[in-house]
Amino acid sequence: MNTPLVDTHAHLCDPAFDSDLPTVSRHAADAGVAAIIIVGEDLPDAQRNLELAAQYPALKPAAGLYPTHLDLEAAARMIVFIRQYRDQLHAIGEVGLDFWAVKDPAGKELQQEIFKTFIQLSHELDLPLNVHSRSAGRRTIALLQALDARKVQLHAFDGKFSTAQPAIEAGYFFSIPPSVIRSRQKQKLLKHLPLECLLVESDSPVLGPDPAQRNEPANLVAAVQAIADIKGLSLQAVTEHLYANTSRLYGRL
Repeated sequence: MNTPLVDTHAHLCDPAFDSDLPTVSRHAADAGVAAIIIVGEDLPDAQRNLELAAQYPALKPAAGLYPTHLDLEAAARMIVFIRQYRDQLHAIGEVGLDFWAVKDPAGKELQQEIFKTFIQLSHELDLPLNVHSRSAGRRTIALLQALDARKVQLHAFDGKFSTAQPAIEAGYFFSIPPSVIRSRQKQKLLKHLPLECLLVESDSPVLGPDPAQRNEPANLVAAVQAIADIKGLSLQAVTEHLYANTSRLYGRL
């Protein structure tokens, strides 16, 4: 593959990578992964991502508040951080909704209020949203559309194609992780998603080809191969589409 790959969602600030990040980074480069968008779940993650990006040029930092953090003050602090470091950040993420982890009505309402503030911040700063939507795909997409979000990546989407359709029509992107090789839901979704809305992600250290093993960005090749197999295309054709799609959302990384 001559066209570079971009991992659009990885947690390399996770302690799982503390002991061997140089090796993980080298493995990614050897696999053709030229850039990795490193997302975070809280303020320490966001600060760590900036530090990592200063050490590894291939790492592109993002900052966000994971949807299980039901804390308006934490959200406000994150917004201040993102505004302060806007010129160094490539995305707001990960942010979104999680109705699998948060089931009570009051928690869901607070979660949506926090998500709205990040959607509005995306408009203000012209930064893409890197979005989590577990068991909340329909509501996530509805909120994004209601607030006229334009630059959106739906990471590891766990809904049906019918749920995804409004997001496709809105021009949003869907990132496919290596776990697609073992997930019937993701295979069915991928079969129907247009090539023009696809990205790839590792979601390292999880969602790898083998659930018992730590995932890393080099495994992106498994996701690319799955797209090629399911779409009946060559690896080169797929990587060219993926790179073009990624550039449309994130610019040249």
